[in-house]
Amino acid sequence: MAEEEVKNKQVIFRDYITGLPKESDMHMTTDKIISLKLPKGSNGVLLKNLYLSCDPYMQILMKTIEGPSVFTSYTPGSVIMGHGVAKVIDSGHPNIKKGDFVWGTIGWEEYSLITTPEALFKIDHTDVPLSYYTGILGTPGLTAYVGFHEVCTPKKGEYVFVSAASGAVGQLVGQFAKLMGCYVVGSAGTQEKVIMGNGVAKVIDSGHPNIKKGDFVWGTIGWEEYSLITTPEALFKIDHTDVPLSYYTGILGTPGLTAYVGFHEVCTPKKGEYVFVSAASGAVGQLVGQFAKLMGCYVVGSAGTQEKVDLLKKLGFDEAFNYKEEHDLDAALKRYFPQGIDIYFENVGGKMLDAVLLNMRNYGRIAICGMVSQYNLEEPEGVKNLMQLLYKRVRMEGFVVFDYHPHYSKFLASVLPYIREGKITYVEDIVEGLENGPSALVRLFRGRNVGKQLVVVAHE
Repeated sequence: MAEEEVKNKQVIFRDYITGLPKESDMHMTTDKIISLKLPKGSNGVLLKNLYLSCDPYMQILMKTIEGPSVFTSYTPGSVIMGHGVAKVIDSGHPNIKKGDFVWGTIGWEEYSLITTPEALFKIDHTDVPLSYYTGILGTPGLTAYVGFHEVCTPKKGEYVFVSAASGAVGQLVGQFAKLMGCYVVGSAGTQEKVIMGNGVAKVIDSGHPNIKKGDFVWGTIGWEEYSLITTPEALFKIDHTDVPLSYYTGILGTPGLTAYVGFHEVCTPKKGEYVFVSAASGAVGQLVGQFAKLMGCYVVGSAGTQEKVDLLKKLGFDEAFNYKEEHDLDAALKRYFPQGIDIYFENVGGKMLDAVLLNMRNYGRIAICGMVSQYNLEEPEGVKNLMQLLYKRVRMEGFVVFDYHPHYSKFLASVLPYIREGKITYVEDIVEGLENGPSALVRLFRGRNVGKQLVVVAHE
């Protein structure tokens, strides 16, 4: 390889898509070799790319575009193209010099050779972050400015509504309108754009009398390195640090409390009863099964892979089965529960719930914790066997763990000794790094996790 030639890392578009883009619709390659010097006589420019913009219109380019359009589809097998900021490392254009910064349409690659540099914008103002030229000082900013000022011709005091107002364009339109003296309302898809969820954190500063700097807490926090919590009353202070802190995202946090109150308070179990847990290898199910065994119950769990079935047996479940391999769920339940089911801890819904209803014993109890099989259906499945509730005097009750937060100290007093004595095992599926959070979340939704899925942002 010549001294001025390098492998060019590129993101390649695989093929036209339907629906939402997936990571698998693109792939990384370093197959292409690029020279870092332009050929003599070229009027193009060679760029080292610095910032790449992710824009909604790119989804359109991933699909087959039919009829007249301002867009042209990506070509399968080609580099993804989009707006970005780059530094010029060689130039044959009279108005763009080596060392200049530019923005415009570039490739999703380390280096781009632009043969029509007239379409690039030279960056003359570098006293602001260069990334702004993918946003407020680039196409989104210009779109917001001309759309509001040129197309809408606003007047002071007018009433302005902006949809998708937290996006790259919408956030600017709203601010331009406020600078004009307008009344502005925006709509967005979430209360806060940062993903929120349960987590464990260390307090680095506090104005709350009961939470001090250096304390550990768990509760609802942002998927971010640092979170400012304005309602700290909703956090739980961690007093017991002789167990892994990660347990407060699971067995000692919301999943643990959910399993505990769902089983003990809602199901009111008795020694020797027959218990069935669906989605039993998850953060909640694995604990329900172990609580039931500690009560002296017979316990069976269902899961979606053989690996998870094997895990349930290691956790002490009497039996476990892969529901995906059972063509007749009613027959499977009769095989494992020839005398019927006293308690069903429901995490799945749909066909599983229908089969369970046929196998409940008189005066059985069903705790509705979740119905994961129904979450992504456009039309929820109907349940046919509800009359069994009447015939067998079965009580089916939904519950929400937040109603049971006052039980947390009782829960800790019960569960911590079991953990310390090794009577309860808790399985975690740990991913390192906030940047890997999205893929961890996808793993969870697709059933690829084994045990409680969690993301480590930092080690204490």
